[in-house]
Amino acid sequence: MYRETWAEINLNHIRNNLKNIRESLPRKVKLMAVIKADGYGHGAAECARTAEQVGADTLAVAYLEEALHLRASGITLPILILTPIQPKHVMLALDHDLMLTVASASWFREMRVFKPYTSGKKIQVHVKVDTGLGRIGLQSMKDWDELVPWLKANDIVVDGFYTHFATAGKVDTTFLELQTKRFIDMMEWSKKSDIAIRHYHCAGSVAALRFPELAMDMVRIGAAMYGFYPGKLVSAVKLLPALSLHSKLIQVKKLYRGDYLGYDNMYQADKDQWIGTVPIGYADGWSQNMQHTEVLINGQRANVVGKICMDQLMVKLPGPCEVGTKVTLIGSQGDEQITFAELASHIGSVAQEISTSLTARITRSYINMEEAWIHWEKEKLSYKSKNAVI
Repeated sequence: MYRETWAEINLNHIRNNLKNIRESLPRKVKLMAVIKADGYGHGAAECARTAEQVGADTLAVAYLEEALHLRASGITLPILILTPIQPKHVMLALDHDLMLTVASASWFREMRVFKPYTSGKKIQVHVKVDTGLGRIGLQSMKDWDELVPWLKANDIVVDGFYTHFATAGKVDTTFLELQTKRFIDMMEWSKKSDIAIRHYHCAGSVAALRFPELAMDMVRIGAAMYGFYPGKLVSAVKLLPALSLHSKLIQVKKLYRGDYLGYDNMYQADKDQWIGTVPIGYADGWSQNMQHTEVLINGQRANVVGKICMDQLMVKLPGPCEVGTKVTLIGSQGDEQITFAELASHIGSVAQEISTSLTARITRSYINMEEAWIHWEKEKLSYKSKNAVI
């Protein structure tokens, strides 16, 4: 690490989060761990291995490139690509044993140019239906009827049928209930079509934690795996954030009353004060939306002042500090803590926007990795024992 700005990823927290989530679910429900966006900024391969340690049945990513990265990293668990791939890449996906999301008959028509029926490999697909999010998925029975003949081909295996909720984190559950009813109706279409479907799934992290009755055959755990969840709505399960973010002061200087600081003279000292420069900026993902937030220095909160720069930001120090003093942007020092929830509220977004925005310029440091590996075999044996068919 050439620059002392780093994110610490506690793999034990991820492991324990998944373990606690699994224990909150009905016994036979399968767990799909979502590793998209470089494991929500935590490191895709490391998080995938950790998910495997606690017996995740399947992984999910957003794009083909992400799945190929996991395979190149030695990950062998089944992987579902949540976004339909370009039909011309179907053989590449098959060569790496990847499951594909499909949402239209037109995809199959184009795909057959690249994979004829005579090809020996079978394509495992999950059919995505749109029940109200409006993003990806077939919407009508007409869409489904057009898809059915393609799904009945000898080289197609329908591993899943799924949807995604739009408002699972809202107190008002009216729209979620509407989506659930739509999904159940769509499931009936599928069951009347004489197609063998292995898994039905509709619950992402929040839905799975709030409404275990919606778990069906499988749940997709993304944000909650990393400790992001609405704790006020979910009291039965306690999860811990896995990522903290730190840096060190690279310069300390005295700013006198009336002096300006930063681009566009955005900050003017109202009295004499100490200013520290921290080597992190918007090129690292710490955007200018983070202006007027706080960091922790020597266990005390310190305000970010002036415009956040591409490579540095400045903070108003609680007093004179030594160069090299640790700065915590996310995490704890003493009795003080800065959480993802606090920062997400400041920018009007969600925790995962912050974690996925942290760029590759920030070194990821993994802690408790060795201990996690020691427990891996014990966890696998324990899980297999509990779920053994007698």
